[in-house]
Amino acid sequence: MPIPTRCSNLVMIAVAAILEAATFGLTAQAAMPADLTPSDVMSSKRTSSQRLAPTAKPKLDRSGKKRFGKASFYAHMFAGRKMADGKRMDPAHNNAASRTLPLGTMAKVTNLETGKSAVVTIQDRGPYVEGRIVDLSPATAREIGITPRKGVAKVEVAPLAVPMPNGGMKLGAGAQEAAWTANNYRSATPFPPVGW
Repeated sequence: MPIPTRCSNLVMIAVAAILEAATFGLTAQAAMPADLTPSDVMSSKRTSSQRLAPTAKPKLDRSGKKRFGKASFYAHMFAGRKMADGKRMDPAHNNAASRTLPLGTMAKVTNLETGKSAVVTIQDRGPYVEGRIVDLSPATAREIGITPRKGVAKVEVAPLAVPMPNGGMKLGAGAQEAAWTANNYRSATPFPPVGW
């Protein structure tokens, strides 16, 4: 084998190794949760304990009960990508992801720190970080006071309507609470006098 060919083979091997390292770095960066630093990613012990394995068919919770945990929001790189329900992720809409709520569930998400709420539709699966129960679109996150600087907030997720396997819908805790509040408001508010 002539020397120039041997050198070009070494160069090709070096380029392949660099590309492989660069690809691994981009993959690790894309999968990195917002609250981890790059040094945390290098520490496999911490990363493996915080990341949850994605499951193809999570055990769905159709109980309609409230849940408490942390919310994060979709990174900009997910804009336009297909979600679990087949639709494209729109950062300006009320898209949300949950590991356990059925797709199509409508839920009220309340930031427990700001008291602000928004209604979302579960259209995707995730987040796969321990303690996080919902991923929100950037617009919804802003609406309830989750800033890019903070990235994560404690929330209450109260399902309003949960799709059932038979095609029906079940009212969740959020809808029942809203109906109770509306009924109590009506009974406590006197009607105006006739001719008012």
